[in-house]
Amino acid sequence: MNGTIAVGVTDASAAQNALQWAIERAVARRERLRLVSVVGTAWGIGAEDTLIAHATRRAEAILEYAAERARAAGVDAETVIERGDPVARLVDVSQQVDLLVIGSDFAKDRSALRGVRGVRITAAAGCPVVVVPEIVSRERAGVVVGVDGSEASERAIAFAAAEADRTGEGLTAVMTWSPVPVPFELDEYPQDYIDRIQDITTEDLAISLAGLRQDYPDLAVTTIVESGYPAQVLTRTAHSARLLVVGSHGRGAVARFLLGSTSHAVLSHLPTVTVVVR
Repeated sequence: MNGTIAVGVTDASAAQNALQWAIERAVARRERLRLVSVVGTAWGIGAEDTLIAHATRRAEAILEYAAERARAAGVDAETVIERGDPVARLVDVSQQVDLLVIGSDFAKDRSALRGVRGVRITAAAGCPVVVVPEIVSRERAGVVVGVDGSEASERAIAFAAAEADRTGEGLTAVMTWSPVPVPFELDEYPQDYIDRIQDITTEDLAISLAGLRQDYPDLAVTTIVESGYPAQVLTRTAHSARLLVVGSHGRGAVARFLLGSTSHAVLSHLPTVTVVVR
């Protein structure tokens, strides 16, 4: 793979933000870009050949403009036009690169949803996927990572810590807990029970982060442990962060097209540039 970042390129504003994010990362890490646009295949309806020819020419122009932006920043960039279903083609591309960067399907005005291709791509990809929102603030700082003790979470921590260390930013690690559900209305849980589960979760988070001090001695790490739904806590915490990193638990032929509930919910309410690590 040799340090290659793939970018799904369209003329949508989120995709253009994704391109800029990828260019900046490639400059910082001295990596190459593979710029990919996907044109669908014909369905056998009249006049499709003309439409596809026009779409291909338009895609070539969009890619060439993207490549010029990358090369102007000193980044080696190749362009590729794929044919077929965008989800399947970008998933295929993800098997050949280190990182895939795409724009979010969700516009700032949530009534302007453009589909759920990003969620499906992220669920099935063979590498970490960066999803970039329609609006990216330059005033954000810090990296937030969701932790749950799983193998996917360990990989998310590794990615987030390396990114925070590279940029000299702080890392905020978030772990949540929920009390045992009961089939009746309960005014409040016993305080000693609440205290105990808070302490256990704090210990679990410390175990998950145990190796960071040795690997990154200068990294400033903040921890957050609280009761709540993981996606809600992560979204709130990452609202002012430059980057959010979460793990995905999808596995198997069917599961790989489904994100975990936390990852899916975060991508549906994207608080900042978000990386999903498998």
